[in-house]
Amino acid sequence: MEGLKQAVTALAQAPGMPDSEARRRFMRLGAASGGGLLLGFSLFGCKRQDESRQEKPSESAVGHATDRASAQPAGLAQDAFIRIGRDGIVTLIVHKVEMGQGTFTAMPMLLAEELGADLSKVRLEQAPANNKLYADPLLGGQVTGGSTSVRGAWQPLREAGAMVRSVLVAAAAKQWNVDAGECAVVAGTVTHDASGRSAHFGQLVDAAARMELPKNPALKDASQFTLIGKPHKRLDSPSKCDGTALFGIDARLPGMLVAAVAASPVVGGKLAMVDESKALAVPGVREILRIDNAVAVVGEHMWAARKGLEAAAPTWNDGPNGNVTTASIVADMMKVSDAEGAVARDEGGALRKLDDKGGRRIDAIYEAPFLAHATMEPMNCTVDLKNDGCDIWCGTQVPVLAQAAAARITGLGEGQVRVHNFYLGGGFGRRLEVDYVAQAVALAKTARSGKPLKFVWTREEDIQHDMFRPYYVDRLSARLDDKGRPQAWFHRVTGSSIMARFAPPAVKDGIDPDAVEGARDLPYAIPGLRVEYVRHEPPIPTAFWRGVGPTHNIFVVESFIDELAHAAKQDPVAYRRSLLEKSPRTLGVLNLAAQKAGWGRPLKPIAGRRMGRGVSCQFAFGTYMAQVCEISVGPDGEVKVHRVVCAVDCGQAVNPDTIAAQMEGGIVFGLSAALWGEITLDKGRVQQSNFGDYRVMRMNESPSVEVHIVTSRDDPGGIGEPGTSGIAPALTNAVFAATGQRIRKLPIGGQLKKA
Repeated sequence: MEGLKQAVTALAQAPGMPDSEARRRFMRLGAASGGGLLLGFSLFGCKRQDESRQEKPSESAVGHATDRASAQPAGLAQDAFIRIGRDGIVTLIVHKVEMGQGTFTAMPMLLAEELGADLSKVRLEQAPANNKLYADPLLGGQVTGGSTSVRGAWQPLREAGAMVRSVLVAAAAKQWNVDAGECAVVAGTVTHDASGRSAHFGQLVDAAARMELPKNPALKDASQFTLIGKPHKRLDSPSKCDGTALFGIDARLPGMLVAAVAASPVVGGKLAMVDESKALAVPGVREILRIDNAVAVVGEHMWAARKGLEAAAPTWNDGPNGNVTTASIVADMMKVSDAEGAVARDEGGALRKLDDKGGRRIDAIYEAPFLAHATMEPMNCTVDLKNDGCDIWCGTQVPVLAQAAAARITGLGEGQVRVHNFYLGGGFGRRLEVDYVAQAVALAKTARSGKPLKFVWTREEDIQHDMFRPYYVDRLSARLDDKGRPQAWFHRVTGSSIMARFAPPAVKDGIDPDAVEGARDLPYAIPGLRVEYVRHEPPIPTAFWRGVGPTHNIFVVESFIDELAHAAKQDPVAYRRSLLEKSPRTLGVLNLAAQKAGWGRPLKPIAGRRMGRGVSCQFAFGTYMAQVCEISVGPDGEVKVHRVVCAVDCGQAVNPDTIAAQMEGGIVFGLSAALWGEITLDKGRVQQSNFGDYRVMRMNESPSVEVHIVTSRDDPGGIGEPGTSGIAPALTNAVFAATGQRIRKLPIGGQLKKA
């Protein structure tokens, strides 16, 4: 999400934001009740990151939205994050959530590496909603998203471990009357080889609690790492395999009732009628709850609630959006995309060079559809609302926003609202929104039962009331010289502004930085470059979706680069190489992916099918990546993806297994969207409802995915989203290679001509 860092500055200067002193750059160590260590430290780090690193991860507007919503200035106080007990168990209070991205393994690895702890003895606890204590250093608030978890914790968690290790060693050295430099720490034990003495952490914590912490702890050189960079099994896998892992939908409370929910199928619509008598006649139905645009039927169990809602047969007043269609939205977007937009970048006289004589001018229009998140766990929220407080059980990427929404609706103070967060059964940006929490609390406020209520959306409700990846229309033009090299590049992005809703200060001079990420800063050397942005808001809600702005911009840019290569009669890989002289890391992953994929060698033919291979490059979320996709197209135009080769330079790898898994999952997620993903509207209503008509890739359809990780000691980049944003153009470029048909509008499904 390029450019969101501006929001940090804007929001940090707003009244009520903490000054630099609030960004504590120290740790404190104190005795915990019952003995042991209680440690707090600043995730903003004891050592200031260099300014260039700070500017790269610019997703902070999302985090600082929590400041505005909660009146809790972001920061980290002491005594918040780490406990070491007399039993030697190290407990890390995790400020992030686990939604399949491996956070609950990477965070302990970072801490244990410098602490010298036994990774098997590191325990995790989910942090409560508290923006003051648990704000992420890159996002600026208590948020999980933007592929920032490892990037943000890379320095401060290691520093925390190094600080604790130093006082544990000092405590041991003092007891043994030896030089601390002669002691070593291995697997949770301090040893002194010369005297043969040793003590595990639990035996040293009381003495260590009384010692001074070093201000600038020495960190290991990468050559000394014993955990970081080595593959490790996910620490959360056993509980997810044996069924003991708990997600929001698993919440169980004494006396709890269950509610099935239906909201207006049209944005802005209102509830008209509900047949309460028929609903209450269903065995097990207890109560009917209404708010302005939704109804819930409360039952003793989910079946009763579902059948009761079916019997209630709610009807709706559609309101002003009752005639909206996808065609009408796109027609409006095409009109506004004709007008000049806000200028995100303009250099080298791009517009003048476009109109130059000689060479060749190429123009294209690309489109990317609305997309649903379709998380495996549908939206749900359990609410126990009392006069003096409110407890919420859910899975959310933004616990402080959930807390603030409940406080606003109930009139309670934020301290009276407690958010109990769980594993997330998929986030992808969907659980950066708290609409489902707000709806549940508003409905619970009308209940008479006084019992805890679990609100669960059906799959249909989840897809049709999602907050969708924006629809985009992109206009591109380029002028090639006589040798086929681009001399001018013009790109106008038209779409809604997520940032204008999430954090308005991030939008400066009319530019939504997320909407132009991947378009504004090309890796290619092109003398004239102009990028514009036209904001157009559709009558349906839009939100962050895995990969966000780059998911459409990388598709557009890498597809258009392929068009230029074809016009220049050059090989797509060779053409990119010739333009990457100023981006050696992009060139490095391109060369690696091409070599591993066997670029240039003929594909093994499959009888009756057209074969093709395509490529893409990108820099997003602090990570460089190239992908090569191998496909075949059947006589009926159906695309089969056989193999994807992914080369990734994400800086220092923490857990290579997680990186490979995230690439594999992101690629499959992106393939689903590129092949079939599309949300359409008719009469204001979303037409898709379940996986039967919002298709996702199945196991038997999944390609072989090879992930090659570049060895690097640079600071880590993000890995949760890049795989998704890079696969679509590699796929569509492969389709062109196989069929000669250029895909400028996603999804592919149904577009290809029959052989």
